[in-house]
Amino acid sequence: MYDVIIIGGGPAGLTAAIYNARARLKVLLLEKTKLGGQIVSTHEIANFPGSIKTTEEETSGPELIKRMAEQAEQFGAEIQLRKEVTELELAGQVKKITCKDGSVYESHAVICANGAFPRAIGCEGEQELAGKGVSYCATCDGAFFEDMEVFVIGGGNSAVEEAMFITTFARKVTIIQNLSELTADAIAIEQVRANDKIDYIFDSVVEHIEGDGMVEAMTIRNTKTDQLTRFEADEEDGLFGIFVFIGNVPSTKLYEGKIPLNEYGYMITDEAMATQVEGVFAAGDMRPKVLRQVVTATGDGAIAAFSAQKYVEKIKREVPAR
Repeated sequence: MYDVIIIGGGPAGLTAAIYNARARLKVLLLEKTKLGGQIVSTHEIANFPGSIKTTEEETSGPELIKRMAEQAEQFGAEIQLRKEVTELELAGQVKKITCKDGSVYESHAVICANGAFPRAIGCEGEQELAGKGVSYCATCDGAFFEDMEVFVIGGGNSAVEEAMFITTFARKVTIIQNLSELTADAIAIEQVRANDKIDYIFDSVVEHIEGDGMVEAMTIRNTKTDQLTRFEADEEDGLFGIFVFIGNVPSTKLYEGKIPLNEYGYMITDEAMATQVEGVFAAGDMRPKVLRQVVTATGDGAIAAFSAQKYVEKIKREVPAR
């Protein structure tokens, strides 16, 4: 029997674990794969307070997550990996969590921090060539395109920052944006504009991706003129890379019918991160917010943990210990 069970091991979940463990609650964090979520695919963290480069080493996503996990465990939080939650019983003062491997856990409070996953283009050929030239992680796959041509789909912070990173390997990077301008923040745009390896195609979307086992061609459509343009891999290369950074989809399917979600699938919470189910809280990218960054995820995690702590204290005053 735990005080708090946290589902998800990204920045929001790990922050909640740190705060609840510091409050001397019995805390269990369940993660279905590995810790970190989307942040582990980020080669450099430059907009998280304190992450400024002060040595030869940059603050990477994996390094930040490693520190968070160590901190949570030092305070007494229990972290279990490869624990995919499949069933939830959230009504009442004792919550029941069942995992795919058959293990069952109980707690007074639950913090949902499942995060989100990359949004796909949705065009023909994308799914078939995912991992074969189509990628959603520059850190994971950028090095495979050494001295090749790469296209980055998207124009926000993630797209711009990862395009910069990919220039470390690729000979040329072209950003394809469906709007008439980049939507990243000013500093990121200044940096990418200063990089002569990067070109831009605006007001365009990807229509088709083709290839026999690997990406060999792509067709894009201008959204204003409907003109189609086809790109083919250089004969010497035989392939090129397509990196997709066009937003995220909340990982909330597990909660459908159990916790109210909004029209876009995000979990509805109040300012205290409380959902409409008593004793259940949510944090991070799976809830509606105007900014999805590490700093807002950690803020959510801290608030959710504080709210869960107060809820558990209230329950313990009312219910004898089991």
